[in-house]
Amino acid sequence: MSVRGLRKRACCILSFQSDNTVRHTTLQLEILPTSAFSLIVAVLLAGLCAAMTSGQAPPPKFRVIAIAEKGGVHQQFVDAARIWLAREAAADGFSVDYIENTDKIDEAFLSQYQLFIQLNFPPYAWKPTAMRAFEKYIETGEGGWIGFHHATLLGEFDGYPMWPWFSTFMGGIRFTGYIPTFATGTVAVDAPAHPVMKNLGSHFTIENEEWYTYDKTPRPNVHVLACVDEKTYSPMSITKMGDHPVVWTNENVKARNVYIFMGHHGELFQNSAFTTLFHNAILWAHQ
Repeated sequence: MSVRGLRKRACCILSFQSDNTVRHTTLQLEILPTSAFSLIVAVLLAGLCAAMTSGQAPPPKFRVIAIAEKGGVHQQFVDAARIWLAREAAADGFSVDYIENTDKIDEAFLSQYQLFIQLNFPPYAWKPTAMRAFEKYIETGEGGWIGFHHATLLGEFDGYPMWPWFSTFMGGIRFTGYIPTFATGTVAVDAPAHPVMKNLGSHFTIENEEWYTYDKTPRPNVHVLACVDEKTYSPMSITKMGDHPVVWTNENVKARNVYIFMGHHGELFQNSAFTTLFHNAILWAHQ
């Protein structure tokens, strides 16, 4: 190696021989000057940093904000949803942030996200600023929305009035009742060609659900994707409403949106039809 300014330094090496004698060896080592050594170290570090950067995960394809109901009878569903969403995010390249109330929600906050998931969070007890920002987010199509179960608990609850805009968003309905003892039911697919219903066939079974009822069917005001067949309830129940949509989208707003009624038990994430429905909804609604 030919580098100007090389310095030689003597180095003494002691080695033990098989006859118990010690051999003394003196080597002349070539030492780089400080400036050259620093240059080489800098180049090596730059290469290391580049390698580390290239090995980092790419930025998420899209960002999701999920508002999750805290505590209560739906905590098991929320906990199972978090685990499932973590796997989905890793597989499909998106990120998920969580909030448990509406304190942070305003236009600037929502602008960071391409999809809003309402994990059993009810449509009441929202801060006024959050309500206005959410309405704009949906009406102008700034992002998509997926709501579950408790998102249609529309009425007067816990001292809060009904949110008229949200009732209209859900098809102009009001909550009237549910099956407290639960029932298994068959869900019939109304719109097999819709991307949200991909790979679900003509029907699928949901076990042990509450099956909310409303004062009227939302069908005239929304695009119904699936209904529960009340004749298949097991055990049978007198809590019925006739035409009973359980999955739908409101095409009167710009945001892609899907309401999925099912969402009481965490065991739903062991149901391949339910997870397929959720997966499809995420990939469709965020666009």
